[in-house]
Amino acid sequence: MFTLSIVMAVYNEKDSLLQVLDKIDRVDIGIKKEIIIVDGCSTDGTREILRGIRRTDIKIFFEEKRNGKGYALRSGFALACGDIILIQDADLEINPADYPFLLKPVLEGRASVVYGSRFLRGRGKTNIISYLGNRLVTTAANILFSCRLTDIETCYKVFKSEIIKNMQFRCSGFDFDAELTASILKNRFKILEIPITYNPRNYQEGKKLHWTVGITSLLAILRCKFR
Repeated sequence: MFTLSIVMAVYNEKDSLLQVLDKIDRVDIGIKKEIIIVDGCSTDGTREILRGIRRTDIKIFFEEKRNGKGYALRSGFALACGDIILIQDADLEINPADYPFLLKPVLEGRASVVYGSRFLRGRGKTNIISYLGNRLVTTAANILFSCRLTDIETCYKVFKSEIIKNMQFRCSGFDFDAELTASILKNRFKILEIPITYNPRNYQEGKKLHWTVGITSLLAILRCKFR
């Protein structure tokens, strides 16, 4: 029987964290799951919420200083005991109700890596600047690794844990998404994309991405390709 490790990098998400955990609890995936939360020194009360959680299926790690989303995810991977790893954000932009669709190809042996694409059905509600930035980075990966992906910056990435055991990562920020994807492609694993629901929030609501992420992501892809 498979076990799913759900890895969450958390920073200042007190208003949505418990809602996300509730959504995860309510989705039926048919296999055992554990949740690994890495808090990057939240200052808005998120840490106090996490300290109040007493569940054997949730592992919580508190960073002593803020190291970035990528670093937190890498820490979460190291703590994961599951056969399959799924990356989950702590906001409400994406919905755990999509888990069964994301996991099905892996559980059926049809794929080792599945991405939940926000753009297989078009741009949706994503603002044009964010969309074009994602298209630039995704196109670079497609050209360099001869693939046809639509969304390498998506949060929902699902893969067998054995895939990343021997991979070495350098990125600690949001550019980790690009480095992880480039590393998977460089190791000749195919990525299957599945459409997901996506309700983007704006910067006033807590979105943390900055335009410079596009530049660092491109550099991460290039470094991975040519190292």
